[in-house]
Amino acid sequence: MDQTGPRRTALITGASAGIGLSFARVFAEHGFNLVLTARREDRLQAIAAGLAQQYGVGVRTIAADLADPDAPKRMTDELTEAGIAVDVLVNNAGFGLYGPFTDTAWDTELQMLRVNIVALTALTKLLLPGMVARRYGRILNVGSTAAFQPGPLMAVYYATKAYVLSFSEALANELAGSGVTVTALCPGPTASEFQSAAQLEKSRLVGFLRMQTSDEVARAGYEALMKGKPVVVPGLTNWLGSQSPRFFPRRWVTAIVRRMQDPRQA
Repeated sequence: MDQTGPRRTALITGASAGIGLSFARVFAEHGFNLVLTARREDRLQAIAAGLAQQYGVGVRTIAADLADPDAPKRMTDELTEAGIAVDVLVNNAGFGLYGPFTDTAWDTELQMLRVNIVALTALTKLLLPGMVARRYGRILNVGSTAAFQPGPLMAVYYATKAYVLSFSEALANELAGSGVTVTALCPGPTASEFQSAAQLEKSRLVGFLRMQTSDEVARAGYEALMKGKPVVVPGLTNWLGSQSPRFFPRRWVTAIVRRMQDPRQA
């Protein structure tokens, strides 16, 4: 719903494209001031100017590479110095990498771990105490349907998303009654820059499923976040897929995912 009274502020990571950019639009539509972060400063500034003009909200940009372990602290220090309290944290930044673990680059996987897990956890750790003290806060962690099963040929990525889901559900329980809620958004394959960045063109999974748009995913995430739902899987097909691993032996589930990912398995 649209806000009444003083504007609240939403911090969105990975806001220069894809689901993050869609989240920026959705929150601006609903009257939130924004703090947008991503690596591409020129892109962020162009987005900020457009949103401010279209929706009349305040938009601050922070260019940051969340693969840098010091980035979350620098970001929150800058906001504290500016007197900006974050009411909503959207941990959207993340990326994947396709290929056998023996062949993929460790440097890239280390960056993935830092962005998908460490930065998400650090920003939550840094911003959560203020939310609890004010007795209001919303945290949305962008996971994936990958969180619900192992992922051969994307082993590290699937594991990072399993962490995001587990961490989010545990925090949601811890914070019950505090005025702060935590939601894990677990979309399936989404039409965005993610596929090319992750080198997923060879995966049969991407070609097999109808991909939702980033706008569809962001709107589903926003609605679930505002309702305080702990987990949301947008789309009936994605939801059914996320539940199916519960009914099969784990080795079957892993084998099915491998078959879906591997272009050599017809």
